[in-house]
Amino acid sequence: MTVVLAACGGSTGKGGGSPSASVAPGGTGSSASAGQHNRADVAFAQGMIPHHRQAIDMADMAAEQASSGEVKALAAKIKKEQALEIDTMAAWLKSWGEQVPQGMSSMSGIGHGNPSAMPGMMSSHDMDQLKGASGKAFDTMFLNMMIKHHEGAVEMADAEKKQGAYGPAKAMAGDIVAGQSAEIAQMRAMLGGGSPSAGSS
Repeated sequence: MTVVLAACGGSTGKGGGSPSASVAPGGTGSSASAGQHNRADVAFAQGMIPHHRQAIDMADMAAEQASSGEVKALAAKIKKEQALEIDTMAAWLKSWGEQVPQGMSSMSGIGHGNPSAMPGMMSSHDMDQLKGASGKAFDTMFLNMMIKHHEGAVEMADAEKKQGAYGPAKAMAGDIVAGQSAEIAQMRAMLGGGSPSAGSS
């Protein structure tokens, strides 16, 4: 169970994770080892994987286009944490005999195959606008978009906490709610010219 939490990271400071973190959920055997799963667990993983992939795409843009060191550091932190979570969720889906989403499309009912229909997802137009921005304009656009994106992830994770049955998935959902809520507060402080204490970890 601790391996899964290490993979989640969030703002809890556990985000370092060992390489085994992304393998353990599937490699430790059947889903019964951590409790049975239900359709809500499948929908959570199949929806959150493409949601996280879009956040990573945005973070990759920040590495090249942001002017603020704080924005670049936050983007790198988001990419690291969410890549680990994608690996973990993909391992769950494989162990359950479910399809792992490719690209930005959800396999589940969340979004019905339309990425922008998932909570907090950016449209292709939004992503094109971000790609075309640079400097301080990029920083502001990135922070505003990532706040919306995180709010969507928190909404999806809240649903998993209420409806899911698989212990590790519910634990990850709790970490997403806590970690991304903290990052939302950090990004709002950055937009307001504040100096948030939560740096890259």
